[in-house]
Amino acid sequence: MTLVDDRPNLASSLSVAPIAGHIGAEISGVDLSSELPAETIAALRAALLKHKVLYFADQRLTHDEHIRLTSYFGKVTPSHPLETEKGAPGYPQILEVDSRLYAAKFGSRKVSYANWWHTDVTAVVNPPALSILRAELVPDVGGDTHFTDLAAAYADLPGSLKHFVDGLRAEHRFGGRKPYYSATSTVAKAAAAGPTVSEHPVVRVHPETGEKLLFVNPGFTSRIIGLSPSQSDRILDLLFEQITDPAYTARIRWRKGSLAIWDNRATAHRAPSDLDHLDVDRVLYRTTVEGDIPVGPDGRPSAIVSGKEFRAG
Repeated sequence: MTLVDDRPNLASSLSVAPIAGHIGAEISGVDLSSELPAETIAALRAALLKHKVLYFADQRLTHDEHIRLTSYFGKVTPSHPLETEKGAPGYPQILEVDSRLYAAKFGSRKVSYANWWHTDVTAVVNPPALSILRAELVPDVGGDTHFTDLAAAYADLPGSLKHFVDGLRAEHRFGGRKPYYSATSTVAKAAAAGPTVSEHPVVRVHPETGEKLLFVNPGFTSRIIGLSPSQSDRILDLLFEQITDPAYTARIRWRKGSLAIWDNRATAHRAPSDLDHLDVDRVLYRTTVEGDIPVGPDGRPSAIVSGKEFRAG
């Protein structure tokens, strides 16, 4: 897809090149640090709905430009629903994905923020609609982020299993079934002090495309409602294996100045796990757009168990 724009000081064309069989596209021909015309924003949104993850190389944005870019897609939320994640100094909307801060947050040295499969903050009843992550400091090798297509994962289930999971609901909380961080870390303490828990449909209907999405992830999904613990674990193991099948994935190679936008409603992702043994630092910045409340195939919306909606200021 190519969008031609011959106005002065604007990119002459927007090129969209798929990077994997199901998910992801690399975008060129646009300067995201500039103010974007409505036609370019519309083309980016269309590409995002189709490919679910958009990757841009050689984009050098300031915090202000990053927030402006995010605002083209909706209301910009605070950096994170947990009180411990205050945002970058002077920029409460920007989450610092900074390895130099992680020893206190997670109880051990880490290079990545969340190197387990997850969809951003599905513990809240209205998870972000999309996320934008830009790279400031990355190692020369390694450190890729993996993304998976939750629509393709659902579409490839056999019909009988689709029928079964269409009617299920699941609980989501920080840490999922078993937290991935130390109980003494600041993240764990914040999650315990004010629990944020929501009940979501296991299959979500995308509000813009109408696609059915397998809306579970190991980082937040803790149990299937109405089943015994052993039954729930077996079904979640099956569904987690389905969404993390390499067939549905793509990987992003970060370089200084690169940027990715992903549809948080239709994807899960995993930060790198290949760096913790290396003496390297990794700094990226993330923003999110306010999301809607998921709805299942039966028309039932998600529900708050504890906590509150995650809204822009």
